[in-house]
Amino acid sequence: MYAERVSRLPGAVVWTNTPGAPGVGRVLPDGCMDLLWNEGRLLVAGPDTRAYVTGGEPTAWAGVRFYPGTGSGFLGVPASEVLDRRVDLADLWPASEVRRLRGRIEGAADPVSALEDVALECAADGEPPDPLLRRVVDALDSGRGVAATADELGLGARQLHRRCLTAFGYGPKALARILRLQRALALARDGVPFVDTAVRAGFADQAHLARDVKELAGMPLGELLGRRGG
Repeated sequence: MYAERVSRLPGAVVWTNTPGAPGVGRVLPDGCMDLLWNEGRLLVAGPDTRAYVTGGEPTAWAGVRFYPGTGSGFLGVPASEVLDRRVDLADLWPASEVRRLRGRIEGAADPVSALEDVALECAADGEPPDPLLRRVVDALDSGRGVAATADELGLGARQLHRRCLTAFGYGPKALARILRLQRALALARDGVPFVDTAVRAGFADQAHLARDVKELAGMPLGELLGRRGG
């Protein structure tokens, strides 16, 4: 069972997931990085360019999902270095520090809240979010093109690309595509017909929506949502 709530860290989400039975899970790209807790392990989930498929015996997971563009500064690792990866935090931080944090979470009455406390401390000790990155997300998520976004922010195209690689793991064009996918999924989950979802999310047509969903999520939209048609 999956559940989430708003974090005390602005823009972040705290989530838990305990699958009820063995099977395949699918984490869709969303432009975010997560700090994960799973059976005594602390990990970092890098940004995904395609659906991340999980499987095997069900185990309990918890995570703090950072707002797009903030996780790299909080965790002290460029997003591009953990792109499409799940990495043990001990591979990124001093092992002694990670052991201390693991012990703290394991000994807590509420490990999920303890994990959130760790994320809050990461944010307090790490680099503060660059407000320009929030503007990048807002502009691209509104459907603005990459060139128009760069002009609006007073950046050259190469500058924008470099900053996006560090913060998001990929360039602004890929980020815009992923944000568009998330807009479409939100509309379709609310019951908006697929043809209208395509138009409202910024796709050229329903066929364009279908191609992007299949490529980024790994399955057709109807199958992904557990229903047919549009």
